[in-house]
Amino acid sequence: MRAITVRDREAGVAGLSLTELPYPHTSENDVIVQVHAAGFTRGELDWPGTWTDRAGRDRTPSVPGHELSGVVAEVPVGTTGLTVGQRVFGLADWTRNGSLAEYTAVEARNLAPLPAGVEHVDAAALVISGLTAWQALYDHAQLKAGQTVLINGVGGAVGSLAVQLAWEIGAEIIGIGRAADEDRAKQLGVHKFVTVEELEKAGQVDVVLDVIGGEVLTRSTALVRPGGTLVTIAEPPTVQPAGGRALYFVVEPNRDQLIQLATRLRDGRVTPLVNSVRPLDEAPDAFAARGRTIIKVTED
Repeated sequence: MRAITVRDREAGVAGLSLTELPYPHTSENDVIVQVHAAGFTRGELDWPGTWTDRAGRDRTPSVPGHELSGVVAEVPVGTTGLTVGQRVFGLADWTRNGSLAEYTAVEARNLAPLPAGVEHVDAAALVISGLTAWQALYDHAQLKAGQTVLINGVGGAVGSLAVQLAWEIGAEIIGIGRAADEDRAKQLGVHKFVTVEELEKAGQVDVVLDVIGGEVLTRSTALVRPGGTLVTIAEPPTVQPAGGRALYFVVEPNRDQLIQLATRLRDGRVTPLVNSVRPLDEAPDAFAARGRTIIKVTED
C-alpha cells in the first residue's frame, strides 16, 4: 500500500516521502480502515510518539497523521462494534502508524460511525479540532449558558469549532485573532471580536480557551474573573488566575463525543475549517504550507 513515511527525525518535513509499505497488522480490538481522507498536525514530527512506540522503541519508518475518515476493511475475530464496509471516522493512536496511508490499523473504540451524507474530508477535519474544542469547553471549563468565553486563535481549526460549540450552548463569545479573521468569526457566532494586539479590551470573562501559548496565554490569564477557568492546549500554564484556575490538557479519543460531533456536522450545526484538499502524494508539501489541509487518500 502507499503511505507517507518519516525516517529521519533531524530532517523534519524534508524527511517525509511517499513510499510502499506492507498491509498493516492488527492488535487485539483493532480494525483495519481503508482511509479516504486524513488530517495531520504540523507539530507532530516533534512528538516522541511519532518516532517510538509505547515501550520507547524506535518504530521508523513511521506514518504520521492521526485524523481519519474511511471505510472498515477488516474486522479481526474478537473485535466487536463495527462491521466490514461501515463508514467510520476517528483518531488513530499516537504511538502507532497513522492515517496518511491507504490502510491503517485503529482501535475500534476510537472510531465512530459516520452518518450518510457526510463527506469524508469534512469528517477528517472534525476529529482533533472538534474533540479538542468539546473537551476544553464542556469537560474542563464546564461552560454554561450565559457565561462569557474568550477564545484565542478564533481563525484556526480549533478556535472556529469552539466558537460554534460555545454559540450552541448559549455563551457570550469574544473572539481573539488577526484582523483578517473578524468577518468569518462573526459569521460563526462571535459577539465581540478583538485583535491580539488589543487583547486586554476583551475585559473580564468566565472562561478562556487558549490555543496559542506564550505571551498571549500570560495576558489572557489576567482576564479570568474570580471563579473562572482558563484552559490551554498550547503549554502548561505558569501563572494561575486570581481566584480562578488554569489547566493544560491533551485531547483524548472519545467515541460518544465523536458521535455527537458527527450529528452536528450532518445537521449543519458545525462546520470544520478546511482551507485546501490535496492528494496523498502532495502530503509532504502540505506539511510546509499554511492553512488547514486535508489529504484525500482514496476516492469515495
